[in-house]
Amino acid sequence: MATRRTEMTRESRRLLMQAAAELFAERGYRQTSFAEIADKAGISRGSIPWHFGNKLGLLEAVVDDQLQAVMAGFTLSGEKGLDGSLDQALAFIRLPATRLFITLLAEAAEVDSPIREHYARLHATLRLGVRASISEAALPPGTTPESVAVLLVGAVIGVHAQWRVAPEAVDLDAVHATAHALTTTLLGKP
Repeated sequence: MATRRTEMTRESRRLLMQAAAELFAERGYRQTSFAEIADKAGISRGSIPWHFGNKLGLLEAVVDDQLQAVMAGFTLSGEKGLDGSLDQALAFIRLPATRLFITLLAEAAEVDSPIREHYARLHATLRLGVRASISEAALPPGTTPESVAVLLVGAVIGVHAQWRVAPEAVDLDAVHATAHALTTTLLGKP
């Protein structure tokens, strides 16, 4: 049975991660300070290094936690076909946790970014899920399942960014229907 101290430690860690996730999603990693995270969490600043070592450790814990939450609902088998993969990818956009990924994307693109590896893993997982649903026999000549997966994941990331910036200008339901229609036309019924 967990002691009161253990429970308080877990709760402090959870509150810090929640506050950091919200602030990183709103302002980015570099623009968020220890003090802001601690204030939002209602916990002392000294708790951050105690739990996570430093701000980078906190960021990595937040990204890993959010990545696990998002990927928990993403099926990597091709059983659902390309339509199922597109459904999952577009549902991914709507998850509140994915705002964090768009906010931090520019920072992740930098060569020395501390979260670059996390993004590479996320994108590879998404490509793998899409790739598993593509039948090579249905592809047009000169294309590969890998290149189609890169294209479709890139399209989803681009739609996601546009929707986060101007949700009133991007109808996700219409994009979803269009993605299904285009992939059915180009690749045949998955």
